[in-house]
Order: sequence, then C-alpha cells, then structure tokens
Amino acid sequence: METEFAALAASGATTLVSLMVTDSWTQARELVGRLFSRAGAGGTTFADLDAARATLLATDVGDAQAAREITDRWHADLYRLLQTASVTRDDLHDVLTSLQQLGNTSAARPVPVHNAINGGVQHGPVIQSGRITGLTFHVHDPGLPVQD
Repeated sequence: METEFAALAASGATTLVSLMVTDSWTQARELVGRLFSRAGAGGTTFADLDAARATLLATDVGDAQAAREITDRWHADLYRLLQTASVTRDDLHDVLTSLQQLGNTSAARPVPVHNAINGGVQHGPVIQSGRITGLTFHVHDPGLPVQD
C-alpha cells in the first residue's frame, strides 16, 4: 500500500507542478486546494500553491532544479495526506485524473518572442498570432529629424 501511495502522490505532484505554468492553473489550484481543505489545511494550501507557482514563473524556462524542489514538496504533502487518512486513495486518484485531463488541454507557459525588422523599407504583411501583449513599435526614418 505504501508503494501505491508513493506512486500516486508522485504522479499527482508532477502533474500539479506541470499545470502551474499553464492556462489551466486556476482549475488545478481549486481541485488541489479543495482536496487539502478536507484535511483542514485549505487556507494555507492555497497560499502555498500560489507561492510555488510564483516561484516557477519567476524562474527561467526550463529551470529543472526549481521544478524538482517544488515537485518534491508537493509529493511529500500529498503522500502525508494519504498516510494520515485525511483523504482516500480514491479521492487523490479522482483529483489526479481531473488534473491529467486539464494537462491534456493546457498549453505551456509561452516563451517571449521578440521580432525585429531591419534594413530599409519593408512591404508586405507581418503576421504574429497568439496572445500579444506589450506591443511596441520603434520607427526610425533616417530622412526625418528626430523630435523630442
């Protein structure tokens, strides 16, 4: 039974951490938060989940060490829930199934894209898709005086 608990907790932690950097985070946070709230740790858990996510988002994309530490922490927390019988194996399995379904529909954290068009006059369309934020155009025409 201990091996099954450890495997279930590890899978749950890995899936949870992978969802922290996706658009499905809000739903994943609610699912896991409700699971922990059954054990009386709801308020703290939501804050802990948010802190873990903030840490991941603040790190460089692909920072394996930070992701591993956060995964280890949530693995231990989920395993402890199972050991203390605060939640059942079936409860955690149901949440894990829901998290995995969210993971199948989530996109990973977008990588910033910086486009530069140089070398004179450009004629033609420029197409960029996805969520576009912080769009800035710097236009310099060497034939015009620079104004302050």
